[in-house]
Amino acid sequence: MTTVERLGAEQYVSLVTLRRDGTPVPTPVWVVRDDDALVVWTVADSGKVKRIRNRPEVTVTPCDVRGRPRGEPVSGEAVLLSPQDTDRVRELLIRKYGLIGRLTVLGSKLRRGRRGTVGVRITLSP
Repeated sequence: MTTVERLGAEQYVSLVTLRRDGTPVPTPVWVVRDDDALVVWTVADSGKVKRIRNRPEVTVTPCDVRGRPRGEPVSGEAVLLSPQDTDRVRELLIRKYGLIGRLTVLGSKLRRGRRGTVGVRITLSP
C-alpha cells in the first residue's frame, strides 16, 4: 500500500501548516485520496487557508479526532482548489464519510454557501 493510499484511508489526518515565522500549526481534518494526492476541505477564510497561500509546504500525519498523532509525518505541498474542483472534493467526502459527510456538507452549504469552503490538494513529497 502506498503512502497516499494509507493516509487516504485514515479517518483523520493532522494537517500541519506553517505561519510566516515558521511556527507549525496542526489541525485535524477529514481526508480523502484523489488519484495520486490527498484532498481535504475547509472553511475558505480559515487560518490554514491563509497559511497555505503564504507557505504551501505542509506535513500530514495520521491522527485521531483530537489531533493526537498515530503515525509518522509525511511532507507535502498544498494547493487551494477552484470552486469546481472543490465540488469534486465534497462529492469524495460524501462518498467516504457517508451520512455524516452528507450532513456536514449540506450544513456548510446552508451556512456559508458554496464559496464558503475550499478544497485543498496535497501532493506528498517522494
